[in-house]
Amino acid sequence: MADDKDVLRDVWFGRIPTCFTLYQDEVTEREAEPFYLLLPRVSYLTLVTDKVKKHFLKVMKAEDVEEIWFEYEGTPLKWHYPIGLLFDLHASNTSLPWSITVHFKNFPERDLLHCPCNSVIEAHFMSSIKEADALKHKSQVINDMQKKDHKQLWMGLQNDKFDQFWAINRKLMEYPTEEGGFRYIPFRIYLTMSDRPFIQKLFRPISPDGHTHTLGDLLKEVYPVAIASDDEAKRYQVVIHGIEPLLETPLQWLSEHLSHPDNFLHISVIPAPSD
Repeated sequence: MADDKDVLRDVWFGRIPTCFTLYQDEVTEREAEPFYLLLPRVSYLTLVTDKVKKHFLKVMKAEDVEEIWFEYEGTPLKWHYPIGLLFDLHASNTSLPWSITVHFKNFPERDLLHCPCNSVIEAHFMSSIKEADALKHKSQVINDMQKKDHKQLWMGLQNDKFDQFWAINRKLMEYPTEEGGFRYIPFRIYLTMSDRPFIQKLFRPISPDGHTHTLGDLLKEVYPVAIASDDEAKRYQVVIHGIEPLLETPLQWLSEHLSHPDNFLHISVIPAPSD
């Protein structure tokens, strides 16, 4: 892969300043102070919030504690979505710190998956990587790896070790030079305005006649309303890792450099803020 190491590093070390407050109806023995944390964009809420949980448990009785879950302005936050995606989708045009409410009761069964332990996060993460490699390399790269390599990917993410993770992940980003890119680009497009969780289709980085597909080409094919025509005001922002990449950016480059650790490009299409 093209070695834009600085881009990979910037993506990995992206952080969101966050203020966690306990839901007002939770029963506490004394007042619960808010808890501040820099959340890693590429990780998962349930993986990085042990300190948050411990902080609030200090003021609660054991009988008042069930499964922890998080919400932002009334929306339960899906732990199996990367943190950066959750922020881009729900809060990207709000002021920082991001204000998240913590609950220990009334788990929203219809909205969230249960997450009793880290092995559930690991299973979800590894299944995403395997799905991405099926699209990119017909699963050949991930299947050629040893179990310890799979573990190294997970431990790199869990322990926030950039070099440990990328020592293995770079193999998942390689492709034969003559092919010019992956078989298909692993991507998901998320819409705040839709009941569908996301849009996912087969899309190649190179057209049959050898043309390099861009982010704009993908949107035209999959969700054309995201692109404003020349004579209309911009209605939507297309956000990846908190930035709006140029629509002319090659999709292959984006896939190699702006994918999350699960190897998917997570693209948020959100309403443009009205000035």
